[in-house]
Amino acid sequence: MTVHFIGAGPGDPDLITVRGQRLIQRCALCLYAGSLVPEAVVAEAPKSARVIDTASMTLDDIMAEIGAAVAAGHEVARVHSGDPSLYGAIAEQIRRLKAMGIAYDITPGVSAYAAAAAGLGIELTIPEVSQTLILTRTAMKSSAMPDGEDLASLGRTGATLAIHLSIRNLRAIERELTPFYGADCPVIVAYRAGWPDESYIKATLSTIRDAVQKAKITRTALIFVGKGLGMDAAFRDSALYDAAHAHILRPVRGQKAAKT
Repeated sequence: MTVHFIGAGPGDPDLITVRGQRLIQRCALCLYAGSLVPEAVVAEAPKSARVIDTASMTLDDIMAEIGAAVAAGHEVARVHSGDPSLYGAIAEQIRRLKAMGIAYDITPGVSAYAAAAAGLGIELTIPEVSQTLILTRTAMKSSAMPDGEDLASLGRTGATLAIHLSIRNLRAIERELTPFYGADCPVIVAYRAGWPDESYIKATLSTIRDAVQKAKITRTALIFVGKGLGMDAAFRDSALYDAAHAHILRPVRGQKAAKT
């Protein structure tokens, strides 16, 4: 029997993958993080399935449910928000499964940063402005950040940052990043991207904390920082579709494509 780690996407039930939905539809046990995964996602589970919200459970509780289900010959759907490979806390579950000799697989999901970019109607990689996106978080009550992964170190790259799990740490974000990005650098806070009540706050490093406080946002938000976020028209076109940019599938006009 197999435990299927399934990325449910950021909130909209329509954003779960076809594979993820099909797995949920066939599993006798469905464990989901109810604080982040809407019930509509797990409503596809069989009527006879045991469906459990893990929000109040410990790791030991979760593994006990999985172990009992597998011992009874059942497959398990372990449903996480977004993509389970990013801040999904699946590494410790996988470690336990390996120790128990239980097979597992992972079905990816739409991450919050991708859903937020779609909701904003923007591209996160702008030619000659920003070609690198760093997904990170800050240390608060959770585990410490590894050496070299603090905001000051990452800020030196000038890359666009997607900062998770840090909406209550905006003062530190402003302090650490202003020397590298400038006080007027665009910042966007995406609140509950993919949910019916999603909202977006656009500000700068120097003004975002006041704007977020006024909106009373304290959780379930993603913070984008980067100069490319404010680009509406003042950037060059990508070479991808430039008529002067030839490649094997699109030679310069008038020339024949090379045979492969």
